[in-house]
Amino acid sequence: MGRSIPSLALGTKLRPGHAVTGELSSAGFHNNETLSPEVSEAPPSWGLERRLGHLATLEAESIFILREAAAEFSRPVMLYSIGKDSSVMLRLAQKAFYPGKIPFPLLHIDTSYKFPEMIEFRDSYTREIGAELIVHQNREALEQGANPFVLGTQRCCGLLKTKALLDALAAGGFNAAFGGARRDEEKSRAKERIYSFRDSQGQWDPKNQRPELWNLFNSRIEKSESIRVFPLSNWTELDVWLYIHAENIPIVPLYYARERQAVVRNGSIVLIYSPDELLPGEKVQWIKCRMRSLGCVPCTGAIRSEADTVPKIIEEMISFRRSERENRAIDHDEEGSMELKKREGYF
Repeated sequence: MGRSIPSLALGTKLRPGHAVTGELSSAGFHNNETLSPEVSEAPPSWGLERRLGHLATLEAESIFILREAAAEFSRPVMLYSIGKDSSVMLRLAQKAFYPGKIPFPLLHIDTSYKFPEMIEFRDSYTREIGAELIVHQNREALEQGANPFVLGTQRCCGLLKTKALLDALAAGGFNAAFGGARRDEEKSRAKERIYSFRDSQGQWDPKNQRPELWNLFNSRIEKSESIRVFPLSNWTELDVWLYIHAENIPIVPLYYARERQAVVRNGSIVLIYSPDELLPGEKVQWIKCRMRSLGCVPCTGAIRSEADTVPKIIEEMISFRRSERENRAIDHDEEGSMELKKREGYF
């Protein structure tokens, strides 16, 4: 038995004056909507026909979580990292509150080491969709010269990401923060709740989390506490790319393979934008590559790839058997490093 919910069907283009009508089935589709050409023309190798119901269910679950948290918390904010997961979460928020505007701001933590293409995309796309954007930096640490080469990735990340995030949340009085983390990304994220409780210091204790039975989420917190909300918890990397294809979602060009100037450093392909970024003895070479995960330039490696379109990326994804975060240096600076960072308040 369907239930009427004013949201847009999977594959529906967002456009001014679009009438939102129809009965939502249990799988999440509006029965009177037609699929976009991007969905209809998918090659058989994707098995997309059997995945569509799954994607629609994920979409409906995420929209429910977004609406639930927006209604329960007085001051929510969406953490916007500019990556593919953030792009999907942003589209879901557009659909969840359509035809109105997204009822909370986006927060980007700018380390000053992000890829130039990310910053350009962030500014142009948020302006295009009319989203409120807050950009925060740890200016004190940057003025003191904080960088991963001198401090190491763990200390640098702690100052430019974790502390900057906690300071921004406190300054804005935010008591709930939407994040794009998925349980399939990394082992510490696999045990993350959808409503992830954080104490008065913004820290996460995996042993002090609340049960989430039957899609019931406990939002009760003290004034100094907060919740991180993860609407994409049950999505996989492949789900994200299929949804980007179905929805024709704009993404940072770094995800597409092309010839780029880079060096191979500690087994990772590191993009080079200036001679100042080269270490002694390094020489720039042209490598056809793309980013599978986005972060800071010195700490995020590319992968060799020929996938220069979303369909080709999906074909590549189907054959992958390695983690998308294997080229993120911050995940490997010590055993259990991601869990330690999360305990301190990291994204």
